[in-house]
Amino acid sequence: MIVLIPAYEPDARLIALLDALRASAPQAQLLVVDDGSGPAFMPVFDAARQRGCVVLSHPVNRGKGAALTTGFRFITEHAPGEDVVCADADGQHSPADVLRVAARLQDGAELVLGVRAFTGTVPLRSRFGNALTRTLVRLATAHDVRDTQTGLRGYAAGQLPWLLSVPGERFEYELAVLLQAARRGLPIDQLPIETIYLAGNASSHFRPVVDSLRVYGPLLPFLLSSLGAFAVDTAALLVLHALTGALLLPVVGARLLSASVNFAVNRRVVFRAGGCTGSGRSALRYGVLAAVLLAANYEVLRALAGLGLALLPAKLLTEAGLLTVSYLAQRHLVFTRFGRRPAAPGPAPDELITAR
Repeated sequence: MIVLIPAYEPDARLIALLDALRASAPQAQLLVVDDGSGPAFMPVFDAARQRGCVVLSHPVNRGKGAALTTGFRFITEHAPGEDVVCADADGQHSPADVLRVAARLQDGAELVLGVRAFTGTVPLRSRFGNALTRTLVRLATAHDVRDTQTGLRGYAAGQLPWLLSVPGERFEYELAVLLQAARRGLPIDQLPIETIYLAGNASSHFRPVVDSLRVYGPLLPFLLSSLGAFAVDTAALLVLHALTGALLLPVVGARLLSASVNFAVNRRVVFRAGGCTGSGRSALRYGVLAAVLLAANYEVLRALAGLGLALLPAKLLTEAGLLTVSYLAQRHLVFTRFGRRPAAPGPAPDELITAR
């Protein structure tokens, strides 16, 4: 087993974790990636080396995702066949929990998440951020991942090659891993762990605005595409309704227009299936889905209109209700080749990584 710890500007808590792991699991191999911390933090990494750790270094800060993939690449090249447990350097993960994740891997698990309970004194940004990403991941994958932002994760040795193909260099990488794991049908083993926040999580290097945009980036394109299609659909519906005074024809005409726009954007941008040979089948499946959603849209609109609700608010309620159904159907039935095919891992450029 290898414990991989990405570290940016670490303090004595990293050394305390290494000492505890050495005492509890002397057979474990410890790998630390210095993500461009700078000369001021060399004493911490020197202390790690003195404890028998392998330390890899980025000359400049590249992000947590880059640090993790640097570690994965080193392991595939120098220690193939070893399971990997990833832990944070800031004291949030107890050595006992690290070893419990490792034990799950030894029992045959492929992907293990150390799941925090989020009870007691938890920083608001952490509680809110996890609740938001948990909801979005559930919409995107139909899986309930209880802690999407945990840094304590275990990966079986056979999972490292595809982990090297996952896009993202910063905090968005770990969310992308969950999305691709769901796409692959990889079982996610969720192990309850202790929730530890020190000094209000002040040691975290997460930047609320910039990194949140990165984290939610994989999920935003679908929402933006749906919003654009909704705008087209609503405008066309209101115009056609004003011209005809009917409901069925405007609903059908508006949906045909917006569905064409939505299919083109989702195929080429959101689900990145524009180059696949099955695009004709995707179009057929999308057409069937659009017909089903159209029928549901019309029936719900008619029911709400019958209750006396005006057309625009009825449209808003209908589309909000069908959004999740549309995403999950497109994700699992229409564009089944979500994401890119895994690429063969290549060696990291020598100028970006040094091992000491």
